[in-house]
Amino acid sequence: MSWDDYFADEREAAAAEERGKKRTITVGWTVRTPKSSVIWSPPQPFRRQESKPSSAKSVQVCPAAIDFDHRHFVIPCPFDLTLQFARRPTGELTLVDADGEGSALRQTVLRELMVLHPPNEWRDPNKPLLQMIAPYVFVADDPCYVVQSPPYLQYFPTPRPGVQIGGRYPVHVWPRPLSWGFEWHDVNAPLTFKRGEPWFYVHFETENPSARVRLVEQEMTPELDEYLTSILDVSNYVNKTYSLFADAKRMRPEKLVKPK
Repeated sequence: MSWDDYFADEREAAAAEERGKKRTITVGWTVRTPKSSVIWSPPQPFRRQESKPSSAKSVQVCPAAIDFDHRHFVIPCPFDLTLQFARRPTGELTLVDADGEGSALRQTVLRELMVLHPPNEWRDPNKPLLQMIAPYVFVADDPCYVVQSPPYLQYFPTPRPGVQIGGRYPVHVWPRPLSWGFEWHDVNAPLTFKRGEPWFYVHFETENPSARVRLVEQEMTPELDEYLTSILDVSNYVNKTYSLFADAKRMRPEKLVKPK
């Protein structure tokens, strides 16, 4: 980043601070799961493995590209797994573990981890919708939205056979656990996960576009646990859960972020 770019960024941050917008927002992360929490690795800042730039005009020194990359955090895949579809004699699709007896996951665990939605919940009748738990919780005391997206900054020799469902919601009001949704376009191709590979990204939107996010491991305090319980699984009871934000905000303790 050049000095001109640095000072331009500083001026923007200073102007936002004068309007009462913070330069740094602290976001806590934790995992809310009853067991096997050790498999869920911490979010990792996105980093590229690049050679030394040979020119002052190289993309490695582009301030816009650097800023964009640095705002992403990688959620690593927690397990090795290959899923594929098989057809029953009736023609109905069924999802199976392609690794069979060699699979690292027991079938009971697999049923706890994921659900194949019924066809009436698909966006397209030919594209099955799979959902897997991703029990990461992000919480902030200042206005902040988490954005979940596919790992589009990295190259995969074998692309996934469909499209990840993205999501965005306010973690200062609605710090619920994430989930991973996938719309399966090519039902003849397997979906493969490798432990440690990028599973998905998160980045954060704040009132001050120049603000930096300080991501810290969050303590699961009684206050946070109680607040989470009050908003978990409400989509099983009502539609349009965004309409509940105002009610949730009234119930919210003043402070929820507490770094470990």
